[in-house]
Order: sequence, then structure tokens, then C-alpha cells
Amino acid sequence: MSLGRDFHPLRIAVLTVSDSRSMLTDKSGSLLVERIQSSGHILADRALVLDEVEDIQKQVKNWISTSALDVIITTGGTGLTGRDITPDALKPIFEKIIEGFSIVFHMISYRNIGTSTIQSRAMAGTAGGKLIFCLPGSPGACKDAWDEILAAQLDYRHAPCNFAEILPRLSEHKRQ
Repeated sequence: MSLGRDFHPLRIAVLTVSDSRSMLTDKSGSLLVERIQSSGHILADRALVLDEVEDIQKQVKNWISTSALDVIITTGGTGLTGRDITPDALKPIFEKIIEGFSIVFHMISYRNIGTSTIQSRAMAGTAGGKLIFCLPGSPGACKDAWDEILAAQLDYRHAPCNFAEILPRLSEHKRQ
């Protein structure tokens, strides 16, 4: 449902976390870039880092510290293996965790891959006035997350409410 408002493009950065992919072989990151741009949003930056806590945190903290973007989407590193550390790297950075994102993501994922969805630790949170989404590394999971959740929630016109309209208020506790 639309509120009859004008579209407001958000500035979105995409971070791929992988030991095995390059920018050329990063299908999930490329899918997100395509979805971001075709939705009318602005790709503010794109990067790829290894599955290393320090590398993930350094890149995300750098993006949090800039006013040049609104949203950070990571892909990869949300599974259960020893090298899957994206949620572990980002939880200490989050000011708030968006529990509902994981719940809705798993509901959607369950329709498509059944109980295998329990192997994902997809999550979201806020930090420094930015929205941060940690998606699995599979193109199917990124497609589901964008098409079924993020496309609407990052669209200022979506009703009854959306992330885009609360974005300016994410850091209001720091102004008090």
C-alpha cells in the first residue's frame, strides 16, 4: 500500500563478506546492486572483505561514520561454519537489533527452502543513524530479502510504515 508520497531515494552501500568470491564472481552483491538501482535508490559504495572480524568491522564503521549513506547491506558470512562471522562482527556495533527482520526473513525463506532456513543467522540493526542488514551469501536469499522485505521497507511511500520514514530519527537519543 502506498501513502501517496513522493519517492525518496536512499544511499545504500553493499558489502560482500567472502573468502572465495571476487567482485567478478559475486552474484549476490551484483543482484543487490541491480535491485537497489532499479528501485531508484543510489548505490553509495560497494566493497568486498574477507571473513575476518576486523575487516568487516573496519568497513562497516567507516560507512557508519560518513553522512554519504543511509543503509548498509552485507551479504555472506551468516551461516554456521567456522568462517561465518558477519553477525558476530556486527552485533557489538549495533545500537539496536531489529528482531523482526530475522523473523520475517525466516518466514519468507521457509516458503522457499523449508527447514534449511534455520542455518541462517540473517539479522538487522541500527548504528550511527544507519540501517544495517546482514543477509546470507546466496543470491536466492538476497533476492527474497530485497523483494519481500527491503524493497517496501526502504520505500518512503510504503504504508502503514517503513524504515525510510524513521531513518532521520534513528540517532535522536544522541541529540538529547
